[in-house]
Amino acid sequence: MITPILLAALALVLAGPAPAVIARSEWPYRIPRAAVALWQALALAAVLAALGAGIALSYSTAGQPGQPRFDPSSGRDLAAAAVLALTALVAVRLAWSVAKVAVGTRARRKRHRDLVDILATPDGLVPGLRVLAERTPLAYCLPALRGSRVIVSVGALERLSDVELRAVLAHEQAHLRARHDLVLEAFTMVHTAFPRWVRSDLALEQARTLVELLADDDARRRKGPAPLARALVALAGSPAPADGLAAAKSATLLRVERLTSPAPNHPLLAASTYTGAAALLVLPTVTVAVPVLRALLTAIG
Repeated sequence: MITPILLAALALVLAGPAPAVIARSEWPYRIPRAAVALWQALALAAVLAALGAGIALSYSTAGQPGQPRFDPSSGRDLAAAAVLALTALVAVRLAWSVAKVAVGTRARRKRHRDLVDILATPDGLVPGLRVLAERTPLAYCLPALRGSRVIVSVGALERLSDVELRAVLAHEQAHLRARHDLVLEAFTMVHTAFPRWVRSDLALEQARTLVELLADDDARRRKGPAPLARALVALAGSPAPADGLAAAKSATLLRVERLTSPAPNHPLLAASTYTGAAALLVLPTVTVAVPVLRALLTAIG
């Protein structure tokens, strides 16, 4: 009985206090790539721990796979069956969220790209660039496996110098090369899989900020920090489409402060964070996988 209790406690900690503590810390912004891995591990470990708690509780009362001892007249076994059904419901809801977000996001982006191709003018400065005849300053990208677009408006061009524009374009191309949209998509899938009263917005919000920092770091290496910092200030407060990754969408002050500081270089902190992320996944993964593998080996043997 101790295993389901430990896993349930782990799920609660990973879903509530742990994200709150990390979100209030500044050190993840020094190592955004490792911090993204840590947030991914937190989210995945919380889901696995919640599923593992339900499975372990059912096993502890109704028997292991391959060794069933379910008694329909037993209230305890019926309760175990209810817990297992609830666990399965969580897994099904998660699978449904994955499919719904993946299909819906791609459909909305395709409609957006088609609309941009009709309304905007192609520009050869970078692949896929479209200039929109709109006075509102806009600069964002629409990722896709093929046919990604980078969109800037006339209003943005009026605010940016040539070097600032090239820094913004380098930022957007960094998003496209690294497929940061897939990182955010995974967080959105987990976020929408759970009811509002259970889920936290922290992981998704932090992931959005961290991928912007990653794109900033890439653009800094290619174009220098000053043009991008000036561009972020010039575009601050600009609207951004929900399905795009916009240059000035979030955390402008934090990003400008990072760009005006020396380039971050914290290999030990990054290594420690990667190690912590891997360790987070071990307990729930092993707890969920071991009983299933044991049952398969028993069935084969």
